[in-house]
Amino acid sequence: MARNVRCALIQASNALSTERPLAQIRKAMIDKHLKLIEQAAKKKAQILCLQELFYGPYFCAEQNARWYELTERVPDGPTTRLMQKIAAKHRTVIVVPVYEEHMPGVYFNTAAVIDSDGRYLGKYRKHHIPHCHPGFWEKFYFTPGDLGYPVFETKYARVGVYICYDRHFPEGARILGLNGAEIVFNPSATVAGLSEYLWELEQPAHAVANGYFVGAINRVGTEKPWSIGEFYGKSYFCNPRGKIIAQASRDKDEVVVADLDLDMINEVRKVWQFFRDRRPETYGPLTTQSTSSAAAD
Repeated sequence: MARNVRCALIQASNALSTERPLAQIRKAMIDKHLKLIEQAAKKKAQILCLQELFYGPYFCAEQNARWYELTERVPDGPTTRLMQKIAAKHRTVIVVPVYEEHMPGVYFNTAAVIDSDGRYLGKYRKHHIPHCHPGFWEKFYFTPGDLGYPVFETKYARVGVYICYDRHFPEGARILGLNGAEIVFNPSATVAGLSEYLWELEQPAHAVANGYFVGAINRVGTEKPWSIGEFYGKSYFCNPRGKIIAQASRDKDEVVVADLDLDMINEVRKVWQFFRDRRPETYGPLTTQSTSSAAAD
């Protein structure tokens, strides 16, 4: 019997001015997303993923300790608990990106994974933290992830998570494949400019190299008073052959739904034997900070 899974991605613009009280911002964004989740449920989505830091703006556009107040515990915080109820209500697996407080002063960019019966399955913490372009000051907010690259056995599929800037690093994408991921979700917040060309290049390449489906999510709109650019949406699913099979617009709130034929994974891997033909014994330089530029005679 074919293993078809209906999946959804939700992209959305910020709901309130960034100058409003944080509790109001959080509530407005959660209320907006609850309506979009309802749309996904009506389309019979079995797995869905929300965008990076979904319950607020992309506050990393500035360095301001005010935004630390958006942190919450995972899984014991209010957002994860709420989404557990929503997942159980709709019988839907939900990937929930939040700003996690591990302890006072130690914060992570995290995604909780909730199964279709509302059970909390675990979390992924973003590994690669950018601090390289004006307006992406993430090291001010996030500690690098320390939980490895887990794959979650949900009711419908084995799900992995990679968050935003992670997508530029093939090493973790490969580990997710080796750990058994069938679908890898990448919730993001990325603006037009340098990254837009790469948006439809890197993640289909990960899908091909590792033989799995990818769901890539980006937010939409501009967020004042910051001027880092336009979040260009274009959330999409691609298959293990690297083909984009469903994609959103670049400028509006949207629910993207696609039926993923998980049997394609085995079909593709029988042709492209990338896992079989790996040479891990030659990859030692990947785990060192620097290497010699030339081998000794």
